[in-house]
Amino acid sequence: MSDPQQSQDEGTEETFISHLVELRDRIIRAGLAVIVVFIGLVYWAPDIFRLLARPLMQNLPKDGKMIVTDVTGSFFVPMKVTMLVAFVIALPIVLYQIWAFVAPGLYQHEKKLVAPLVASSYTLFLCGMAFAYFVVFPTIFRVMAHYNAPLGAEMTTDINNYLSFVLTMFIAFGVTFEVPIVVVLLVRMNVLTIKKLKEIRPYVIVGAFVISAVVTPPDVFSQLILAIPLIVLYEAGIIAARLFVGKQPVAIEEASPPN
Repeated sequence: MSDPQQSQDEGTEETFISHLVELRDRIIRAGLAVIVVFIGLVYWAPDIFRLLARPLMQNLPKDGKMIVTDVTGSFFVPMKVTMLVAFVIALPIVLYQIWAFVAPGLYQHEKKLVAPLVASSYTLFLCGMAFAYFVVFPTIFRVMAHYNAPLGAEMTTDINNYLSFVLTMFIAFGVTFEVPIVVVLLVRMNVLTIKKLKEIRPYVIVGAFVISAVVTPPDVFSQLILAIPLIVLYEAGIIAARLFVGKQPVAIEEASPPN
């Protein structure tokens, strides 16, 4: 006669292994999606890097150029940029694989929330990157060129340093544009109330300037470019939370998650 406890342990182990196998398959599919997009873009890697470098090149002195201090930098930096672009393009597929893995363990009302949440988060992150590229980069490089001119210093940079800088800015502004989503989630999950969000507004404003001082170059104008959108997006999040939570009250969780 078999031991019920032993059968239960074996069943739990099989379930755990099946989850690991599914996770492996999901990761492989997400990775393949990124690789396929990368292969499709790799021929245009130099053009993609030139597009990324355009805000800087437009503000360099006449005949100004970027430099390469690493022997392999002129090859690997465009490859890195192309891989990052491929990841951003394939991100919906990556997010879908994550969603498909965790969906069976979610409640029904959570499933309805995840899809618009993921779509809006992805859209806002792209908006943050676009804001950095079209508004922040030209402004910062123009200001830096203005500071260098009286010194007689030639404004140039290594392509590795430039890539590191733009990635930091993309992440900073991409995350900044996620603030409305974070605010809505905090209110919907009853972590904070709209009243409390209004009460902590002065601390948020101070925090916005502290974050911008750490992330952006050390000039007031560049810091304002990040701090002001962060504050505006926080206010937008409060408005969105009022509308969203008012229309869709928090659902009561079922006794157990769906099978």
